[in-house]
Formats: sequence, structure tokens, C-alpha cells
Amino acid sequence: MGEDMRLAAVVALAQGMAAAHTPRESWRAAAAGACRALAGSFAALSVWERDLGRLRVLVNVGDLAAHEEEFPDDEAYPVHQFPEITEFLHERWVGGGGPGAWVETADGPAAGRAGYCHQRVAALRRRGRGCCVVAPIVLHGRAWGELYVARAQGAPVFGPSDADFATVLAAVVAAGLAQTERLQEARRLAFTDALTGLANRRAVDVRLEEAVERHRRDGSVVSLVVCDLNGLKRVNDTQGHAVGDRLLERFGSVLSLCGAMLPGALAARLGGDEFCLLAVGPPADDVVKVADELCRRAAELELGEGVACGVASTEDPVGPVEDARRLFRLADAAQYRAKAGRATRPVVAGREGPDDPVVRLADAPSEPRAPERRRFRGRRP
Repeated sequence: MGEDMRLAAVVALAQGMAAAHTPRESWRAAAAGACRALAGSFAALSVWERDLGRLRVLVNVGDLAAHEEEFPDDEAYPVHQFPEITEFLHERWVGGGGPGAWVETADGPAAGRAGYCHQRVAALRRRGRGCCVVAPIVLHGRAWGELYVARAQGAPVFGPSDADFATVLAAVVAAGLAQTERLQEARRLAFTDALTGLANRRAVDVRLEEAVERHRRDGSVVSLVVCDLNGLKRVNDTQGHAVGDRLLERFGSVLSLCGAMLPGALAARLGGDEFCLLAVGPPADDVVKVADELCRRAAELELGEGVACGVASTEDPVGPVEDARRLFRLADAAQYRAKAGRATRPVVAGREGPDDPVVRLADAPSEPRAPERRRFRGRRP
């Protein structure tokens, strides 16, 4: 391959990884780009899980063997079976050399030092491949994993120039992985509440829109629990905001624990003293049970004065839920009624008959809504 073609291949690899939106897309772009650049028939990207002492395959691309999957769940190999990666790290690189790729062939020796079976050679033969080039990936100054590209039996064997080029490609992949990490962290911060570590209002808005669209498409049950933490202002005023933050964090932990009782539920802090749980799939009664448990646990917190909790579900008689805003208004109205009535258990929209006051409140025009909400104050459930 000429220099111009290799330069174009490097640019294509970098562009492919830059266009990725998720880690999986980034991994696939890395492996596929390297496979094309080196005229391989197969490529894989693996990460070194140091704590588990293994190389775990993230993605396979190209001509897959019968047992290989594009995104395997459990394809991993003990590092001791591939000691060249640790030898590279602890001898060659530490000794002053830079990270460099190496070539293996199916015609190579199947055994090295005494007691050591050359696993890569054996794997090439077993999978009908003629040769491979292995390039360590170094990220943030330490080994991250490896890039592996193979050619089929009968194809030209990789040479020293291919190994040098694979080293360059591995450096490009490392840069792409670093960018993916930064983007993931940026997304995490954009959708995470800094104090509690829960999802934030932006994340809820996105997920709720998607959930209601799914409900409209296939009838999936969507339920929303909106909570208002009682007593936060008193704690802030009498004990300071640091103690108030501790109350928010503790309630966030309780919410997360209760949310785990509903498969796939999203626990979030909407802002201030307002929190929510969003569940897609579980029956409404299961969500109400979890909300009841949430109220019970919140009442046992050392700080604060419990929680006002409202529940709205598309499974209850609340009328058509055509958009996310209406479900949120229903849950918010139920929470407001719980707050106004100092209820110790959740208030559920649509469960008080045809003229359910929560549904009326949620569907009232914006202008009269505030006076109607005030009429709930002072009532007892």
C-alpha cells in the first residue's frame, strides 16, 4: 500500500471514530477502519481488564468464525495465555522503547518457552487464518488493550512495514478512544445531577418523551412518580445548606434503592427538593407499591419530614396520554395534592372515580390552575 493510500486510511479511521456516538460505535469504527487499512479479513479490539487479569474482546469485525460474535458478551482470554503483551509493557516499553506492533503467523512455532503454548498461533490455525498483526493500545500513559488484525490463509503475510503501520493505527485508535471517553463524560455530566448522582431534569425530559412515544406506538405502560421532599427549607434555615445537601443525598439514595425494585426505572432529581421515578413496562400497581415503600423509607430519615408523593400511569383511568407533558402534569398534580393534604402515602391520579380531582387539576387551564391547587391545602386524605 502506497504512502498516500495509508494516509487516506488513517484519515478514514480517525473520521470514523470521530463520527461515533456511543462506545460500541467507536469500537466498531476502530476495528473496521484498521481492518480496511491493513487489508485484513478480520479485526478485533480488546481491552485489558487488569483487575480480572484478562483481555476482553469488545468487538469483532470481518469474516467471523462460527463461534465469534460482533459484540460478544463473554469472549475473554486470561492474559497469562498471551504473555507477550505483559512482556512488551514491562520489558520493552519500560526499557525505553515505544509501543510497537508484532506479527504472528500460522506457520510459527506452536510452542515457545517450556510450559508455554503459543496461543495466538494455535488460534490462527484453529480459525483458518494465516497471519495476524497485534498492536498494543496505550491510553493515558498505560496499556489499555490491543488492536488485532488478521488475514486469511493464502493471503500475503504481514511484514515489518505492516507492523509499523499497525503501530500508527493503534495510536489513532487510542486518540479516538480518548475522545469517546471525553464525550461520554460530557454526556454523563449533561444528564446527571451533580449533588445526588441521579439523572437530572434534562434526562427525564428525553426519556419521558421516548416512553410516551412507545406507549402511543405499542401500548406500553408508562408510570411517573413525582416526589417533593418535605422539610428541606427548615433544615437549610436552621442547620445550614450543608446539612440540607446531606438530606438531599440521603433521599436520593433511598429513591435509587426503591427505583431498583422496578426493572429499568429511571431515578432522577428534577431540581431543588423535587425528585421522580420513571418506569416503562411494570404494572401501575407495582409502581404504586414502590412509591408507598418510598414514602415509608423517607419518613424514617433522620432529617426532613418525609415526602409528598404523586403517581400517574397510563394504565389508570386518566384519559388519553398523547404527550409527555400531560403525564407529567398528572403526576405533578397528584404530588401537589399529597403535599397540600400532608399525605403520608402516595396520591394516585385517576383512582377517585370519574370526577377524579387530580385529573381535573392536571387538565385545568393554566390560568385557573393555581387557585384550584390552593383549594387542596388544609385537606386531609
